[in-house]
Amino acid sequence: MDTDLISTGSSFSTFEKMEKVLVGLSGGVDSSVCIQILKDQGFDVSAAVIRFSDAHDKAVEAAHKVAAQLNVFCYDIDASAEFERLVVDPFCRSYCQGETPNPCVLCNPGVKFRLLAQKADELGIRFIATGHYARVEEQDDGSYAVAKAESAARDQSYMLYRLDQDILSRLVLPLGEFEKQDIREIAQAMGLASADAPDSQEICFIPEGDYAAFIRDRGMESPAGNFIGPDGQDLGPHKGIAHYTIGQRKGLGIALGQPVFVKAIQPDGNILLGWAGEEFYRGVILRDVCTPSGQPLADGEYEAKIRSAASPALCLAKAQPDGTVALVFPTPVRAPAPGQSAVLYRGDVVMGGGFIQSILP
Repeated sequence: MDTDLISTGSSFSTFEKMEKVLVGLSGGVDSSVCIQILKDQGFDVSAAVIRFSDAHDKAVEAAHKVAAQLNVFCYDIDASAEFERLVVDPFCRSYCQGETPNPCVLCNPGVKFRLLAQKADELGIRFIATGHYARVEEQDDGSYAVAKAESAARDQSYMLYRLDQDILSRLVLPLGEFEKQDIREIAQAMGLASADAPDSQEICFIPEGDYAAFIRDRGMESPAGNFIGPDGQDLGPHKGIAHYTIGQRKGLGIALGQPVFVKAIQPDGNILLGWAGEEFYRGVILRDVCTPSGQPLADGEYEAKIRSAASPALCLAKAQPDGTVALVFPTPVRAPAPGQSAVLYRGDVVMGGGFIQSILP
């Protein structure tokens, strides 16, 4: 597989001297092949593995194994304190407030890329890189922005929307031009230990996947309450709001003769249910809105993804007097959930985004 083309801005097209780059290595197949692609490009590659929590000890071990196989030095970064404070605790509290948080959106700017850049600075290394499926593009004004990967199925630009210029201006994302199968084939051809490693889990610090139990084991209790049916009837108690998310249909334990879904989670702990077909909404209000350039988001027309796996939907964005931004969708979107992010695009380029604060009916 030819890896002569690197998926970054024009400043990476040729090399007069070997540039140094520090790769965030997880031990998985994507970051492993990322190292080899960068070596093929002429970079002088070092690696760093970040230990976020006890659940990452096996990943740290796998990263060192791959680094030895690729003949690159791998540094250790302990991020457990920052990860607990900036990701895990807010994640738990958000669920207990009836929201549906995305921990990667918090981790990437606040922990992962920040600490990777700090380590690169300590080592005198200009560039940083990861195995994310996305691209970095230089804009007409000289700033940088995240852009979608060539692979629509693997695109991770949504997860990177809160990165700022300090990171974007030095970030290399080699996997942006590849399909996942391409990366697996490269790894297999090289005989990498990570070639058949499973894809990373969505919530990396909860390997069992039971986030409600994880929250409970940390001594946090989500509010109890009752299910309220589509016609206003009290259907009895639920398990606690941390067990549910907007749009959920499975696992409710409710039999009303036809499908129902979670329509809203109220502050008092009650969960409002709706009939199938009632889960579409005309808009959302965003808080903590950011843009790659750091400038305010311009009012206007965008495409928005209201969750990482959602298809982009046309919307109109308008700043509100309280600093929030309203997104209105000409075609209503299904089940936007408070706590998730809405990420705004023009074409393939990320223009900004923010956290969903509330839903416009």
